[in-house]
Amino acid sequence: MLKTLLDQFKGLNPKDPGAWPPLPKVLLLLVLFIGLLVGAYFLDWSDQLEQLDAGVAQEAKLKDEYKNKKQKSINLDLYRQQLREIDSSFGALLKQLPNRSQMDALLVDINQAGLGRGLQFDLFKPAAQESARDFYTELPIQLKVIGTYHDIGAFASDIGGLSRIVTLNDLALSGGKGGALTLDATAKTFRYLDEEEVASQRRATAQKGAKRGRK
Repeated sequence: MLKTLLDQFKGLNPKDPGAWPPLPKVLLLLVLFIGLLVGAYFLDWSDQLEQLDAGVAQEAKLKDEYKNKKQKSINLDLYRQQLREIDSSFGALLKQLPNRSQMDALLVDINQAGLGRGLQFDLFKPAAQESARDFYTELPIQLKVIGTYHDIGAFASDIGGLSRIVTLNDLALSGGKGGALTLDATAKTFRYLDEEEVASQRRATAQKGAKRGRK
């Protein structure tokens, strides 16, 4: 049988494939078909397959973006509520910062808090100049008060209870005569900058930046 099949390939006329026996015809058609597939792949299909892969990747990316945006839209009300709470908390804190006209009254409140507890002030010295920050200034006050342990503790508690923000820093407690104690500390008060001061500070910052740029 093998000899019969091989005999079909003998004496083939390449100019007349239509007269070939069945097996050579089938093999010729198969070779032509494979050649067409290979040629089509390299000439056309490879670019289309690359575009298809790029489209699939883009689709996956768009789906992820959609999911992220959908999640954000679902939580939008929550974000807005949190923003309102932050604004409210910031506003409450801002109200605890005195403005320029209220600073003198705050210094009096600190002094009165000590006198009200029977403390003796050996030193009450506000700094000559405030330290400016982004939207507020900081004023350090050197304090030295003498009194009992209980009275000094009550004074520190009263400072924390003032309607304006005042902090006690660099505390140092030492013994004195007759059981009295001496407290050395730096009280820091804060006030917010008004619009004019904020604008002036921004101008000064811009001028410094321009000078650095010219250098």
